[in-house]
Amino acid sequence: MYQPVIISSGLVGWQFMQRTYDQQLSTFNDSAEIKRDTDYFVQNIGSIETAKDLVSDRRLLTVALGAFGLQDDIDNRYFIEKMLSDGTTATDALANRFSDSRYTDFSAAFGLGPGEARGALSTGFAEEIVTAFQANSFEIATGNQDDDMRIALYAERTLPAVVGGTGSETSKWFSIMGQAPLRSLFETAFGLPEAFGQADIDFQLGVFQDRAERYFGVSDPAEFADPEIMDRLVSTYFARTQLDASGAGASGAAIALTLLQS
Repeated sequence: MYQPVIISSGLVGWQFMQRTYDQQLSTFNDSAEIKRDTDYFVQNIGSIETAKDLVSDRRLLTVALGAFGLQDDIDNRYFIEKMLSDGTTATDALANRFSDSRYTDFSAAFGLGPGEARGALSTGFAEEIVTAFQANSFEIATGNQDDDMRIALYAERTLPAVVGGTGSETSKWFSIMGQAPLRSLFETAFGLPEAFGQADIDFQLGVFQDRAERYFGVSDPAEFADPEIMDRLVSTYFARTQLDASGAGASGAAIALTLLQS
């Protein structure tokens, strides 16, 4: 399988990845293993009618879960079947009990719950799932070499959808905090310690809101969907990871200098 090319860690490596991303992703998607999985999904997902059908086909389930970044749940078949069978329309549905919105998105997309319309019957459904699977698989391959790069790629791809929609500002912050890659990016960019996640959840929310306003001049997380603010967020993330790796203190002045040098 094609291995992503990473010339350097930090901001320099990130800038190279941004310039070459489309070409690298295209080459990665042409890898034999990726093509086998995605072609199989497109050809067979239309025959899936129940949650049990989907979890019984590991090849289909691999693509389905991978499209939502849930590939680590591949062996939790009962859990996945229950989540799909419940759907998302009922308040107490399994997927709705998680702060990580990917589970709700996954169940809702396939529409295998009571009274739901099967996603596979929608025009373009298979292609949308395949596109997300390919992007996530590329990010995983990138992370095998540089996990900071994986987190940044994931955030750039998924954050606009997470902070979009009609939910409250609070619910959007909780969605960010509920996804490990996004939480990691924000905590690093905000200069928060590793143990921060053990604090009271309402306290965490207040700190996220305060630091977003202080460092980026925004209070509504939806503003991070703006390309300019997103770029500042990711650049600050890499500046802090660079300084942490070099043993330098991640002060505001040090971060500014790192950004200017890059």
